[in-house]
Amino acid sequence: MKNLIFYIHLNTVKILLLGNEAIAYGALAGGVAVATAYPGTPSTEILETLEEFRDRFVHWAVNEKTALEIAYGATVAGARALVAMKHVGLNVAADPLHSAAYTGVEGGLVVVSADDPWMHSSQNEQDTRWYGLQAYVPVLEPSDPAEAYRYAKTAFELSEKLKHPIILRSVTRVSHVRAPVEVEPPSPPKWGRFSKDISRFNLVPAYARERRKALVEKWGTIGEVSAELMRVEPGGHVTIVTSGVAYNYVKEAVRLLNIDATIIKLGMSVPIPPKIRELVKGTVVVVEEGDSVVETQLRALRLETRGKIDGYFPKYGELNTRKVAEGIAKALDIPYNLPQPPKSPIEAPPRPPVLCPGCPHMGTFYILRLATAGLNPVWSGDIGCYSLGINTGQQDLITHMGSSVGLGMGVAVASKQFVVATVGDSTFYHSVLPQLIDLATKKVPLLVVVMDNAYTAMTGGQPSPSRLIPPEKIAEAFGIPAFVIDPADIKTSIEVVKRAVEIVKSGRPVLVVSKRPCVLVATRKARKAGVAIPKYKVEPEKCIGCGICYNLLKCSAIQARPDRKAYIDPVLCVGCGICAEVCPVDAIKGNGARVKWLEVWQQA
Repeated sequence: MKNLIFYIHLNTVKILLLGNEAIAYGALAGGVAVATAYPGTPSTEILETLEEFRDRFVHWAVNEKTALEIAYGATVAGARALVAMKHVGLNVAADPLHSAAYTGVEGGLVVVSADDPWMHSSQNEQDTRWYGLQAYVPVLEPSDPAEAYRYAKTAFELSEKLKHPIILRSVTRVSHVRAPVEVEPPSPPKWGRFSKDISRFNLVPAYARERRKALVEKWGTIGEVSAELMRVEPGGHVTIVTSGVAYNYVKEAVRLLNIDATIIKLGMSVPIPPKIRELVKGTVVVVEEGDSVVETQLRALRLETRGKIDGYFPKYGELNTRKVAEGIAKALDIPYNLPQPPKSPIEAPPRPPVLCPGCPHMGTFYILRLATAGLNPVWSGDIGCYSLGINTGQQDLITHMGSSVGLGMGVAVASKQFVVATVGDSTFYHSVLPQLIDLATKKVPLLVVVMDNAYTAMTGGQPSPSRLIPPEKIAEAFGIPAFVIDPADIKTSIEVVKRAVEIVKSGRPVLVVSKRPCVLVATRKARKAGVAIPKYKVEPEKCIGCGICYNLLKCSAIQARPDRKAYIDPVLCVGCGICAEVCPVDAIKGNGARVKWLEVWQQA
């Protein structure tokens, strides 16, 4: 265990863990044998932690649906399996999730979905708990890393006992907070063996109807089990029902408001236990992170509530202690005046997200701009680092994974405009392959650009299938012309893309693959290997202040001086040399062997 050990007691150790790491260690204690995921913040560290344990099957799948299907298959064969994803990934995996509830499982199946309230790194807010209600899958909701550990372990036991999948719902403030957690040694992985049961595992209509009846009946039993994970902290006549991370805010708010309240904490927020009716007298205040999922269930039990439905708490964004205290005060009609935090006399400068210095996508966008000059293209983008092409005005549409080609096809068909669809290699395999078939069969004129940096870079550098199964080979198999460029070779690449543009203008789709590994991975490996990385600098007497390097190329290592001449920060420069290629007056010079560095980089 690479984390800091605080103390050892009998067979346990207390270590400092991220919430996601705690979930992984809980799964290990629960005997997980198969673990799959598709990377997505704030869930990624779960599988990254499990990768260190070689006695289990741990796999980064091509997308969330595939990840869940592998785990689901393992559990119908009696193994214990975990699948992890972020909230929007559960949309992709929704089909097998619903089926798993119908068939049930033999081993334990734990589906971890990490929600991202207020969209710190996501395209929308979404509350995973609705899937629990819709799919008849119970949802456990931990409030901190220690509870995340316990619930992960408990989820396997419950799942196997009930023969039913379990969702473990985390949120950013649980997944990405660090706290001491008491951890048991990993249990041996529990494998299994598939036993045939035709009427259970074949969801053809005749069998599925019977499974539906059984599922609804089982849901009542699960509601009773939910009571075992409910905790009541006795207090005064005021009753507050809460779950997950909101529990922490409630505890602080009650102290600030100086009220005596009975707090009912739900460990399983879907379904809530019918027994809760016996504990509530009068109106109950409901505090939950996300949508009004608990409150809706309480109202279905005919309890009077004050929560998000009637506006006592905000219906978007994250909760915090202030919001919860204000909401409770409003719900109870008591005065409340929390002092405003002091304002800093100096505002921090804005830090908009930018591509890393030397990012190959920077060169790709520059190449595309010049190769499509005069066409005024529609830029159809996708989820990933390359979404930062919005800073160069080269992203007009970004909505979800796979939106680049899907929406791009729709725009091209409807408007006859020239459309460039930009997508990363990981997203290409995740979502675009089915669309590529439609593109080939209908021959929609679309310039598809795969920005292949060999990694799922935005989430920390997980492996991509592109090295073993290159995108250009797939396109060629579909009958789509394919070109490969190197974004560090600006002039040659512009000419290649211009040829691709002409094919699109003639009415056919084309795929361009821009290949160069993620610069963060490359520089990290180079430094470990002792490879010298060149540095570039501007010769001020030659620079004419045209701004191409910092306004058009938009390298984040280059800034404009007060006189508009360029300045390269030597700390940030990674020696890509693209700025020297685009400089019209040869004012940028390097001090190392660029060709050798580019060769090392390409192998990263």
